[in-house]
Amino acid sequence: MQGVKKLVDLPSMRVGYGSGADGSGDGAAGADGVRANLDPSWLTGDPPWRSLFETWLAEAIAARIPEPNAMVLGTVDAQGRPATRTVLCKGVSEAGIVFFTGYDSQKGRAIAANPHASATFPWIALERQVHFRGRVVKVDSEETRRYWESRPRGSQLSAFASAQSQPIGSRAELEEAAAAVAERFGGADEGEPVPVPPGWGGYRLEPEIVEFWQGRANRLHNRACAVRTADGWRLERLQP
Repeated sequence: MQGVKKLVDLPSMRVGYGSGADGSGDGAAGADGVRANLDPSWLTGDPPWRSLFETWLAEAIAARIPEPNAMVLGTVDAQGRPATRTVLCKGVSEAGIVFFTGYDSQKGRAIAANPHASATFPWIALERQVHFRGRVVKVDSEETRRYWESRPRGSQLSAFASAQSQPIGSRAELEEAAAAVAERFGGADEGEPVPVPPGWGGYRLEPEIVEFWQGRANRLHNRACAVRTADGWRLERLQP
């Protein structure tokens, strides 16, 4: 629109990925401190994505990245409409990555209609990302119970009180619902154990594709990918 002052000049916003302070570009370590270029040969083991993912996750924790286990979860509903939201990864194994939510939440309904999802760990401060894509299945009730019992009591009470993704009239109504649940189970700080709410539990994203991304100078980023096939895993480099 003419005559409207831009508050932010988005087209000119750029980050100099992978450039050292001496201007040596691809020959310098990026923000992750790694001089070597990410390569598919870094993906080893069975499954080949797990070791490098856990190494990068540990390094994100050591670098004090805020909520390093946060991931952007993408789903598609029955009408083909995509949605993303940030959730916390609460488990990693050779089978995949795990998160917990209400099964009747927006994401739960989308997964019921289309049991496939993507998840991205955006460790931008380290110039790294990891992308998962694959089928989503519910974890068993025992795995849900073990995780539920590890949660702080306040988080348990809030999850029990919330009809996740459903409209509510005000913040006051939400706090009243949480207070009623706390009273029901004997108090906010102590009392009888809070059971797993009906319709709440875990999902496992079973990856079919896992892509690792490493920022480098002049947009020549490194992308290494593990793709599940009928014969195992295929490793490949993708162009940026």
